[in-house]
Amino acid sequence: MTNTRTVGFGLTMLHFLSDENFTGGIINGLLHHWPSLDLVRVQDIGLMEEDDPAILEWAANHNLIVLTHDRATMPDFAYERIVAGRQMAGLFVFTNRISIGQAIDDLLLLDECSEQSEWLNQVVYLPL
Repeated sequence: MTNTRTVGFGLTMLHFLSDENFTGGIINGLLHHWPSLDLVRVQDIGLMEEDDPAILEWAANHNLIVLTHDRATMPDFAYERIVAGRQMAGLFVFTNRISIGQAIDDLLLLDECSEQSEWLNQVVYLPL
């Protein structure tokens, strides 16, 4: 599945899946500042109790960059996917200590200044 929705001046927007431990305040703030942001929550699609590999697989099948605070296990599973030659749209790993405002600013900046394809098979630690 390819997501190529365009916004603004013909720029494509990033597409995200937040895992169950991603801060709701960040999600609410993102959607308040950018209502058209393409963001899906695992809670909304029946993946709340799924393990990390299943979430990464679902996100890869739907071309969604995963948003998480899980620094303990999610990056390891993402790297295992990459080494095994199984693509993923990307993984953005946020520290738990990031402020809601900084997380929103970082994600909006990444959305405005990059293309979905730039994050293919990338694990990125935030804040920037």
